[in-house]
Amino acid sequence: MSDLLEKLNWRYATKKMDASKAVAEEKVQHIVEAIRLTATSSGLQPYEVVVVKNQELRDQIVPHAFNQAQISDCSHLLVFAAWDNYTPERINHMFDLVNEERGVINEGWENYRKMILATYPPRDAEINFQHAARQAYIGLGTALVAAAEEGVDSTPMEGFIPEKIDEILGLNERGLRSVILLPLGYRAEEGDWLKNLKKIRRPKEDFVTEID
Repeated sequence: MSDLLEKLNWRYATKKMDASKAVAEEKVQHIVEAIRLTATSSGLQPYEVVVVKNQELRDQIVPHAFNQAQISDCSHLLVFAAWDNYTPERINHMFDLVNEERGVINEGWENYRKMILATYPPRDAEINFQHAARQAYIGLGTALVAAAEEGVDSTPMEGFIPEKIDEILGLNERGLRSVILLPLGYRAEEGDWLKNLKKIRRPKEDFVTEID
């Protein structure tokens, strides 16, 4: 088994974290950078990652996340927050950034920009938000793998009231809506019912279809 597969077999959705153990900042930055480098539709990166270190803020979030203690006990809380809508300004910013960084304007790329501008902004804002949120989930997958690679425990969480988290973190004012939470930390030695249980996944023959 490869080293990566061993680490993925090691990871699980940690139910109780050791509040006395902090994740090294270098490890957190590696995880965040992996998210930044991950794929998104049309390369638009229509979400942001808010890294919440502040204990008071994390404690404020707990009651609005069904009292899941990992949020308070973790070292860092990652909040994936998607754009609330696709706007011409946001789309043009990303296309202009590509042109600036690459130092060239490509006709095909500019035609693609026109197509995106003609398709996304006219759509209903909720449809656009849902599309952006799906991109955030790609980032979540990368974060889970990167955390495992760093030997850091994590717990993806959808169980929270987004409107409350948006209010606490001031996301609405930035045109963002929270999508998923990811506490990072280290599993507690005691009190986690899932810690020592065997990882169970569907067998390959029930999960993978190969077409020659």
